[in-house]
Amino acid sequence: MSERRIDVVGAGELGADDRKMWRDLRTASSAPANPFMDPAFTAAVGLVRPRARVAVLRDGGTPVGYFPHERGFAGRGRAIGLGVSDSQGVVLREGVRLDARALLRACALTSWEFDSLEAGQDTFLPHASEALASPVVDLGDGFGRYPERLRRGSPGFLRQTLAKERKLARQVGEVRFVYDDRDPGALRALKRWKSAQYRRTGRRDRFAQAWITRLVDLLARSDDAECRGMTSVLYADGRPVAAHFGLRSPTVLSWWFPAYDRAYGKYSPGLVLLSRMLESAAADGIELVDLGSGPARYKESFKTRDLRVHAGAVVRPGPGGALHLLGREPVRAARRFVRDRPRLARTAARTLEELGRLRDR
Repeated sequence: MSERRIDVVGAGELGADDRKMWRDLRTASSAPANPFMDPAFTAAVGLVRPRARVAVLRDGGTPVGYFPHERGFAGRGRAIGLGVSDSQGVVLREGVRLDARALLRACALTSWEFDSLEAGQDTFLPHASEALASPVVDLGDGFGRYPERLRRGSPGFLRQTLAKERKLARQVGEVRFVYDDRDPGALRALKRWKSAQYRRTGRRDRFAQAWITRLVDLLARSDDAECRGMTSVLYADGRPVAAHFGLRSPTVLSWWFPAYDRAYGKYSPGLVLLSRMLESAAADGIELVDLGSGPARYKESFKTRDLRVHAGAVVRPGPGGALHLLGREPVRAARRFVRDRPRLARTAARTLEELGRLRDR
């Protein structure tokens, strides 16, 4: 029997051979080439989160798996980039089986929290506490048939969006879309709009967290074809009115940070941008656009189907595991309670928005 060994290294310490093996294992799997599951994303998180780690699983000296994670106080672990990562888990060679708690023990973790565990992660699925729908747009057959599917699924939605775009051009000025805009000014505008949106809706401003801002800036400058940031911008009369910063691989584009200038809100510039972006993405070889698991009416209109992602935690017995349960599970339970009651969820959203307005006065 070959010897199984687990070595834990810093997220930025993987060499070229390990990065290639990691990508080969992902390619051999049936999972989509989600950029959040690429070693380049883990390495970027490692540059802004010093306690980011990768457990390298070796069988007879040969790497057979990679487990990216972050280690916090008292061994409390979390998925790499938790809070902004839309796909999480362990990368394994087909046929390799792991015990989740044994893996945590080898990594000196007392718990490991996830909120977007991808489907098929048999190691961690038994520890999931809830399943979430993640709407996606399938573009594998190109863009040609998609508008017709959109018309069938959401009658009038596409027509209204196109009408808003024409009205924007008529009342403001020429509408122009840039699929991959390298102008840093556009990304700065997006951050301002998104921060204002977070505050307005009473939510925590992600761009007020230095590590998230640094991570986005790093990925925006990346030229790695397997995982890089991309800013798409909608202009009207030469001014940016909506923008999106996403993460992409050669075949998957993750819808990550969309925002728009509220001065042009009546034209629904965000919807116009997404419609244009889907067409350009299909022409660029993107086969799947992942819209993420957060609830939004426009996602229901644009999607072709849902993927499943999972939230939960693996917890080992002991003081560290108890600390996680005391600190996180009541919050998760409260969120599930609200999410499962649509009327209460709408009331909570309105309350958060009102609090945000009061805070900004």
